[in-house]
Amino acid sequence: MSVRIAVGAQWGDEGKGKIIDLLSSGADLVVRYQGGANAGHTVKIDDKKFILHMIPSGVLNKNTVSAIGNGVVFDYDSFISELDILKNAGIRPEGRLFISPYAHVVMPYHKEIDRAVENNRKTKIGTTFKGIGPAYQDKITRCGIRVVDILDKEYFPVVLKSNIDSKNQLFEALYGEKNKFDFNAIYAACLDKFETVKPYVKDVSIMIEEALENKKSILFEGAQGTLLDIDHGTYPFVTSSNTTSGGVCTGTGISPTKIDSVIGVMKAYTTRVGNGPFVTELFDDAGKHLSEKGFEVGATTGRPRRCGYFDALIARYSVRVNGISSLALTKIDVLGGLEKIKVCVGYKYKNEILKEFLPVSNVLEKCVPVYEELDGWQEDISEIKEYNDLPANVKKYIDYIEKITKVPVEIVSVGPERNQSIFK
Repeated sequence: MSVRIAVGAQWGDEGKGKIIDLLSSGADLVVRYQGGANAGHTVKIDDKKFILHMIPSGVLNKNTVSAIGNGVVFDYDSFISELDILKNAGIRPEGRLFISPYAHVVMPYHKEIDRAVENNRKTKIGTTFKGIGPAYQDKITRCGIRVVDILDKEYFPVVLKSNIDSKNQLFEALYGEKNKFDFNAIYAACLDKFETVKPYVKDVSIMIEEALENKKSILFEGAQGTLLDIDHGTYPFVTSSNTTSGGVCTGTGISPTKIDSVIGVMKAYTTRVGNGPFVTELFDDAGKHLSEKGFEVGATTGRPRRCGYFDALIARYSVRVNGISSLALTKIDVLGGLEKIKVCVGYKYKNEILKEFLPVSNVLEKCVPVYEELDGWQEDISEIKEYNDLPANVKKYIDYIEKITKVPVEIVSVGPERNQSIFK
């Protein structure tokens, strides 16, 4: 039995989908604990590619039960769409996919508010327009609607009518639009679509407790990455949930004393989607190489990802705030072909060298990276199956990352396929 957390250790897009799919083959239960349909977990199996936004990546393993915890903001349209994709691919999720009744629901007005707020900001955050922030805002201000509320035919119309009235007043006051949201249309659509959702509703916290009692292995699946955490990320250019490992306890109902280990998923370089500081961002041929060879386009937004060298300050910070005990190093094959590879080991800020990451965006925007340089490699490593068969400079690069993070690399990913994974 093991209880593990898989967490993104950079700005998201680290390859969590593949790693979670890989690890879930040895897990009895996989649980998403935060975020929503702003996630974009890509898993490639043979000639099929799955991009999952709402449903946990563990669902692709037929012997694994998957669940969506109460800390997730639930997008029922995305959920139903992904159900169809899975079923069309011959994957039957019935009886092994569940959603907590206590998860808050992303309503249609949340997405409209998300878009309106972002479009009217002077400084763009880079939101996905999935309604994540407004849904979490309603949760915190205690006017949110949960899955269990929609299943209550008497309570739901009352709370929905109240919410729509307040959102309409907000839109009229801010943007001059009257009666933006139609109660009858939203109410009818929710009742209709939740007929599909209803068979999947189950108390996830109790599921976790039963799994623990029966000595089952549990894997918790994070979305986004550490530096997008609402508390520990590069605020305000962050998401609206706790993406770090601490979010597992509040997002699922498990005690922190039950967690055995945390695996941090890190790219062998760094990427970011959207706005915000990025000290090692590249605008030269090396950046172009990473972007093109790594196919760096956001799975959720379709936007090009910004690319840069590996940042040791970010890596150490993620290890510290997540309690990371091992690493899954992804996309190391993308570095092949670079004559030299740089690693950021400090930030020059004004007249000092910073050796520790600090999540202060206005400071980071003024920082210049301090690099150490390693020899690259020209070999194609994408078909290598054994760690000892990797070129010497690849192993030196991995050793270097282990040394600067003080954490062992457990998995080395050399391509997008399941079988392009080396367990070190």
